[in-house]
Amino acid sequence: MLFVVVIGLILAFDFAKIKDFIAQAGVWGIFIAIIVYGLLGFTIIPSEPLTVLIGAMFGPWVATIAALAGNTLSAMAEYLIGMRIGGATDFMEKKEKLPFGLGKLNPDSLAFLIFARAIPGFGGKTVGIISGVYKINIWRFLWTTVLTLLVGSVILAFGGFGLEKLFP
Repeated sequence: MLFVVVIGLILAFDFAKIKDFIAQAGVWGIFIAIIVYGLLGFTIIPSEPLTVLIGAMFGPWVATIAALAGNTLSAMAEYLIGMRIGGATDFMEKKEKLPFGLGKLNPDSLAFLIFARAIPGFGGKTVGIISGVYKINIWRFLWTTVLTLLVGSVILAFGGFGLEKLFP
């Protein structure tokens, strides 16, 4: 738990330093970004700003690949956290409060695994943890995760690339 808090604090307060470090690292910056994505899975910090940043720095295609790889790593970390915490009631209550009636869906349903993940900010982390708690089949979890992450990564990476063109 202490590890999670420390990583969260480092990433939250030193994001500008992380940006500078990734930019100076060149190609290695992509691999560093993938590791940062993975570490974000252990925190409540969303990864969307990092995807926009990578899109602006390295272009949309590189950012899409990095975000897909890193966020998949992050999703697996969230799934493992869910498996470890088991039946924690606060996550069950959080599931019930999801918008658009998603909380009423079976956690093993495709609708839940795909559409709940699409809720910006907390949807992906919630789905990852709930999937681990309910011990959803890992392959079903993985392919639905990759599908939704691919769509989200493309949108955010191209958005970051477009912002960089607007504000050079």
